[in-house]
Amino acid sequence: MELRAYVDAIRHQLAVAAAAGGDDARELAERLTAPLESAVRLALLDALSEAATEITRDLAPGSVDLRLRHGEPSFAVTPPPAEQWADEAEAAAAAPPNPVPQPPADGEDEATVRISLRLPEHLKARVEHAAGRAGVSINTWLIRAAAAAVDTDSQHHRADTPRRSGVATGGQRFTGWVR
Repeated sequence: MELRAYVDAIRHQLAVAAAAGGDDARELAERLTAPLESAVRLALLDALSEAATEITRDLAPGSVDLRLRHGEPSFAVTPPPAEQWADEAEAAAAAPPNPVPQPPADGEDEATVRISLRLPEHLKARVEHAAGRAGVSINTWLIRAAAAAVDTDSQHHRADTPRRSGVATGGQRFTGWVR
């Protein structure tokens, strides 16, 4: 991965900004460019390293390492063992789907908390309409929607960790974003 294009873009933006300040500002920007280049490269490498760490957390026990060769960064991907994919796929297939949990019936002893929720007017109207169609109160409808979203999110998190779609590498598939 070449950092030169990113460093040059920052250099260009500095020159454009300095041009608005006249000749003195332009000369100062030219003198600052060389020392800033190394700071910008270091900041970019730190960002790439942090991204590799975050991807490794999601890919564990596989990993993504950032390597520096000839002053330019590159990534080394170590996929998790193939048997882990099979175990997780079997577990996901065997798990029964979680039904949408229903709120407790009136009279059930369950602790509740009060929150303040601010909705845009158009969304509030849509929520009221949906609750009316379901024949429940807005509060009950929101509780059901929140419970369904949390359950769906946790199911997707289990099924997606580690992620198995994207670029094929050694029989395995990975996804992610790196700039």
